[in-house]
Amino acid sequence: MRHGKWPLIVTFLVPPVLLYVVFVVSPYLQAFQISTTDWLGYSADANSVGLANFKALWHDGYVWNALQNNAVLLALVPVLTIVLGLFFATMLAMGGRKGRAGVTGVRGGALYRTVYFFPQVLSVVIIALLWKEVYHPNQGLLTSALHALGLPAPTWLGDPATAFWCVLAVMVWSNVGFYVVLFGAAMSAVPKEIYEAVLLDGASRFTTLRRVTLPLLWDTVQVAWVYLAIFALDGFILVQLMTNGGPNFSTDVIGVRMYDTAFGSETKFGYASAIGVVMFFLTLSVAVLSLRVGRRERIEFS
Repeated sequence: MRHGKWPLIVTFLVPPVLLYVVFVVSPYLQAFQISTTDWLGYSADANSVGLANFKALWHDGYVWNALQNNAVLLALVPVLTIVLGLFFATMLAMGGRKGRAGVTGVRGGALYRTVYFFPQVLSVVIIALLWKEVYHPNQGLLTSALHALGLPAPTWLGDPATAFWCVLAVMVWSNVGFYVVLFGAAMSAVPKEIYEAVLLDGASRFTTLRRVTLPLLWDTVQVAWVYLAIFALDGFILVQLMTNGGPNFSTDVIGVRMYDTAFGSETKFGYASAIGVVMFFLTLSVAVLSLRVGRRERIEFS
């Protein structure tokens, strides 16, 4: 600092920025360039084809099928995860009896939060393999439970009618715990006097959640929505390990479609890069729209 601030900035800021540019920004820029070629990935030949790859995407039924599945995930995964996360967080924070102390949480709330958060400790690969065994058509936990009750069990991941919803359920299950803890932490910052005043007015817990908790936690909910929307537009690891897009492309998503295009039998890296560029702009658009549409006036606690 004796020599001014610029030597300090150059020493500590420039190296990480350079690393970020080389290993993050540069691959993105290369993907844009590769998307305009017919590169197969394993040769030095890459002929420029202009926007031909993007024109082919417009008429690719497999890509449209994957985008349709991603659209359903985008519509359901954030909504279900946030609703369940708010519900469980509210029950843990306000589910106890109303006593002299006002609003109280349920007994053993810390233990419940630990149980809810446990899926976050596991890697996505472990979660995918774990649920793949749970959905096993012969020895899976769900199948065995239904057979024990004398009920027929579907071939969960082998039936196009159920495979997609099974994967969606795993996506919601693997994320709910984190948002229970996140929303619970945000609710703990809300002054208890607000909830006590609402209870004195005779409001139910549902009304309190809808009229008080949700507006006060809106910034947190908005951030959660963006993260979950990005997760719904990806979903690559879970789908690739559980179903690999099958059966009959019923669980195919844009990430799996891009991977199969690049590393499948045809190895069309140029075409896969075009899919990646479309995925990039879709994700960016959804994030920006979510932030703008969900913008509200911030509520300050006095």
